[in-house]
Amino acid sequence: MKNTIMIKKNYEFKIFFSRGKFFYGDTINMYIHRTKTSLNKLGIAVSKKQGNSVTRNRIKRLIRENYKNFEDKIGIGNNIIVLVGKNKNSKIINYYDIENDFKKIFLKAGILKND
Repeated sequence: MKNTIMIKKNYEFKIFFSRGKFFYGDTINMYIHRTKTSLNKLGIAVSKKQGNSVTRNRIKRLIRENYKNFEDKIGIGNNIIVLVGKNKNSKIINYYDIENDFKKIFLKAGILKND
């Protein structure tokens, strides 16, 4: 992830929750906040109700890998928080479901570059 910084601090999450626009998909939800910086920021939050740490980390790996594939296609200056809520069944979440949600949400948010 060359042009992306990971969001890790709680106060950063709170700022982007309050300022970002909410978009929802079938398996993931996102808050997207546009800024004038030259970098993107990515935060991932998976509910503890998804399962044990192995399951939560698997979901985070899938999200990071999908983001890497879309990183060149999205514009710069976006703060993105990806949420996986407690209502989603973690056993059936797979790579392709997350990929479809990324496409759908990024198109809806209008942050994909026109190539």
